[in-house]
Amino acid sequence: MSTLIFGASGFLGSEVARQATATDQAVVGTATTAAGGWVPVDITDRKAVRALISAVRPKLVINSTRGGWRVEADGAGTVAAESVAVGARLVHVSTDALHAGRPTPYTESDEPTPVSLYGAAKAAAETAVAAIDPSAVIVRTSLIWGGDTSGHESFVLGLLNGHRGMLFSDEIRCPIHVADLAAALLELADSRFAGIINVAGPEAINRAEFGRLVARARGLDPDALPVGLSADGGLGPRPLDVRLDTSLARSILRTPFRPVSSIV
Repeated sequence: MSTLIFGASGFLGSEVARQATATDQAVVGTATTAAGGWVPVDITDRKAVRALISAVRPKLVINSTRGGWRVEADGAGTVAAESVAVGARLVHVSTDALHAGRPTPYTESDEPTPVSLYGAAKAAAETAVAAIDPSAVIVRTSLIWGGDTSGHESFVLGLLNGHRGMLFSDEIRCPIHVADLAAALLELADSRFAGIINVAGPEAINRAEFGRLVARARGLDPDALPVGLSADGGLGPRPLDVRLDTSLARSILRTPFRPVSSIV
């Protein structure tokens, strides 16, 4: 099967590409540059996206790109439209950050309530993808961990090396290992599932405790990490307590999701 991965140079996209290649899929990936051997494509350039999809004619398209509004929202619509044009199966990666936060976990039926521009862009992307391709899979996920190339783990290590910033003790997420998420995306691609599905780790944890786990796993001092509240960060409105109910994913997927505490 031919697979086209938008965002193949990213942390998640590169793992999806690795796993897909390991199953003998013919994989083509995109990036913003030709570094790493991927095809340089601007996802906001509809003609370029159309030309690539028309040339590759993939059976599966996975969109794991990240960026500003035009990439997240407009780009998602473009990828969906061009995937439908060639009859490709589409898996779109979304986020838990499109929810505002509350004490009870969010299910797939909960409508987006974004409080940040990133969350709003992701919510707009979901609307576009669902309207253009009702058979697409839309995966809402959480913080992705699994090595020093994880942005979240590298941020923690940067703080321990004196970089500016802090970890928020009032922001709660359900981190998922990159290998587990990539496997779930490919399993969903090979299924008949359509619509929104929550795919996240089994443990809810705040960002500060996540950072402490990362520090302990590397034999570093967790107490050296700067910790504060989200309001202290000066980053504007952010979703706080966002936990995803993954009952549906656990009922239909064979892929197990390891707890983030296993990092130690």
